[in-house]
Amino acid sequence: MAEEGSSTSAPAASPPAKSPPAASPPAAAAVPQDFEIEHVPIESDENDIDSGFGSDTASSTTSIRDSIRDYRVLNGRTYHNFSDTTYWGPNDDDANEAMDIGHQLFTLLFDGRLFLAPIGDNPQKVIDIGTGTGIWAIDFADQFPSAEVIGTDLSPTQPSFVPPNLRFELDDAQLDWTFNQGTFDYVHIRCLFGSISDWVKLYKDAFRTLKPGGWIEQVEINIQIVSDDGTVGEDHILTGWAKPFLQAGDLIGQSIRTLDQAKENMEKAGFTNVVQRNYKVPVGAWSSDPKLKEVGRWNLLFCLSGMESWALYMLTMVLKWKVEDVHEYLAKVKTAFLDRKNHGYYVVGAVYGQKPL
Repeated sequence: MAEEGSSTSAPAASPPAKSPPAASPPAAAAVPQDFEIEHVPIESDENDIDSGFGSDTASSTTSIRDSIRDYRVLNGRTYHNFSDTTYWGPNDDDANEAMDIGHQLFTLLFDGRLFLAPIGDNPQKVIDIGTGTGIWAIDFADQFPSAEVIGTDLSPTQPSFVPPNLRFELDDAQLDWTFNQGTFDYVHIRCLFGSISDWVKLYKDAFRTLKPGGWIEQVEINIQIVSDDGTVGEDHILTGWAKPFLQAGDLIGQSIRTLDQAKENMEKAGFTNVVQRNYKVPVGAWSSDPKLKEVGRWNLLFCLSGMESWALYMLTMVLKWKVEDVHEYLAKVKTAFLDRKNHGYYVVGAVYGQKPL
């Protein structure tokens, strides 16, 4: 979802490591749901502006048809053309770039693991809901070549050359799922906050299509930016960043507060052994902890490249802001993101649960 930007290079990335059957969260960042990390260490020798990034940084499953590529164009960005669903994210090259940056951010945050749920060593049928560019599904299919992996999305923006055990399908996850009961060993969902009107229904569809003992896992962001040291205070522009998005999500009936409600809603749908692991994710490389410093660099790139994609539809089409006002607002937020005196972070949560045997 990259904003127009310079040729700033991304931080160096290591390939994802294999996920163990029962993954423990990284000690430096992960906490159980009901606990808070006491402190993200702050690097003492810092410049005001992050030197790594310049100010110019950048109910039917169907087969893909040529007609579906006739995307809508709004404010210079392209969007899916499903008429019966409200999804606010663009599907153009800039948006896809930001999704891939986000994938690297999450795998780094999870120490190279693609999942945390204890799905075992031999998952046979796996589905990735809202697959986006398909990058997670591709990595998973490579890691488990004996598994059949399906990625579904509203837009056919995935690559053509993929592992032989992976296929992509055009689908709206809000409609009734057409997969047979007991089909999947694992259902994966990531960053669909603000995209679903009835999460309990979606979880029930996942529950029905999972095999007994199968797992669902969801990774979401709480978009509220906070700090532990007061550098992002009550009246700070970064504190207010979440407000218009929360308002817009409520107006379209698709709450942005997905992470806050995921555990309870999974349990309502029948899942047991539901676990939530929360991670503080710095915005910028201000932490003195080596891992969190690198996570922060990737997160800053993720935010800078994705902010226009996240904002344009919600703020103009839902809240009726003028386009020029959106760009002016984003410029101010970008400046705050780049200021390393602001020790802001948000919470990423991984929530997973099991269908009873």
